[in-house]
Amino acid sequence: MLKKIIIKFLFSFVLITKVQSAESGGMPQLNPEFWISQIVWLVITFGALYIILSKIILPKISDNLESRRSQILENIEIAEKQREESEDKIKEFDKIILNSKLEAKNLFNEARQKILDDIDKKRSELETNLEEEIEIAEKEIQNLNKSSAENIKKIATETSSGLIKQLIGEEINKENISSIVNDLTNNSKENRKNV
Repeated sequence: MLKKIIIKFLFSFVLITKVQSAESGGMPQLNPEFWISQIVWLVITFGALYIILSKIILPKISDNLESRRSQILENIEIAEKQREESEDKIKEFDKIILNSKLEAKNLFNEARQKILDDIDKKRSELETNLEEEIEIAEKEIQNLNKSSAENIKKIATETSSGLIKQLIGEEINKENISSIVNDLTNNSKENRKNV
């Protein structure tokens, strides 16, 4: 309701002013008798506007722009310093990583060489132990061959003398039987070598 009243009042005011200006004979801006006052008010208005702009508003704007500019330059300098610091730190980290890699590689190579040396040492110890064991086993085999050959000859001699005694009824000299057994074993050894 109040809105309607205000709108009606403004509308009627506009109509009244139009009617009054039409009665006075046209637009006052074009009437030469008002030109001097219009020029005075124009100079006062634009002068005041110029003074307000030049003394109050423009200095605030220029100060604001200058502070922003200086802040931006400071931020750029800080960013540049931080970039340089980060590049230096990246270089340091790269050096640390490279040194760590080289150190790890050296440690790995040392450990590998130590393991290879241990393996070679144990292999040589094992080979010498095996050679010693083989020599001992060969000696035992040779001793067993000699002793078994002598035992076999002894058993063959005793068995042969026992059989001959049972067959003939008389005892024959054991040395003769033992020489016959030796001849037979020597012949069998020669036959094995020839084969």
